[in-house]
Amino acid sequence: QVQLVESGGGLVQAGGSLTLSCTASSGTTSNYAMGWFRQAPGKEREFVAAIRWIGGRTYGDSVKGRFTISRDNGKNTVFLQMNNLKPEDTAVYYCARPRRTFFIETMPAAYDSWGQGTQVTVSS
Repeated sequence: QVQLVESGGGLVQAGGSLTLSCTASSGTTSNYAMGWFRQAPGKEREFVAAIRWIGGRTYGDSVKGRFTISRDNGKNTVFLQMNNLKPEDTAVYYCARPRRTFFIETMPAAYDSWGQGTQVTVSS
């Protein structure tokens, strides 16, 4: 298990930007891909983006071209740069580590370590 702590959420106007961070306060992210998910009220948890230990990124269709995932392996930290935010991006955002090393996973069931989440609210 790994303890993940997200930060960087907040309230922003449509068209604005935010950067989320996720740091492993204990445990490791070495050799693991890492993922970001989001969940809006009344909706299922949705895949946002994932990044391999070295290289390789994949994005959900709704955020392609607007969001960028990156990581600093030396600091056990993953980032999500969110640009051109829309009201429909409003959700609690979670970072997560999957059960298996190396592979990028897009389904929530493949992840067994989750942060507490950080709220992102985009006003119109």
